[in-house]
Amino acid sequence: MRFHLIDRIESWDAGERISARKVTSRQEARWAPALYRGPDRDLLPFGLTLEALCQAATWLVMLSTGHRRRAVLLTVGEAVAHRPVRFGEVLHMTAVVESMSDEAALVGGVVAVDGEPVLEAAGVLCALRAGAELEDPADTRRMAGQLLDGGRVR
Repeated sequence: MRFHLIDRIESWDAGERISARKVTSRQEARWAPALYRGPDRDLLPFGLTLEALCQAATWLVMLSTGHRRRAVLLTVGEAVAHRPVRFGEVLHMTAVVESMSDEAALVGGVVAVDGEPVLEAAGVLCALRAGAELEDPADTRRMAGQLLDGGRVR
């Protein structure tokens, strides 16, 4: 299953940092029906909030390497949720590279809603793989153009 938890890349500095956003909505096809049951039915699962931050970091790696490399998650050193995210809120992800080589990247970052941190992660270790091994480079470039240019297809 492919899913994207980034709606827009707001800014990025090669090899350093990226800011991106995601509007959460229960109407998206990816949310499993099981999420709508019980007292937490209006909350975005913690794992998906963390995944949004990791996807932002992956886009930073891809953009920084001209789409030649792509991050594959190996481990998360620490992730702390400060409060739950409600569907309808806008996630603002900021991922920062702590170190990066041709083979691996260590990143950390924050997910915020209305300026309030809702999740922080550190020590996120990713292997860097050839981008073409995981997705067609033309598709990746097209998606990058949409995310960087407000969704317009070039």
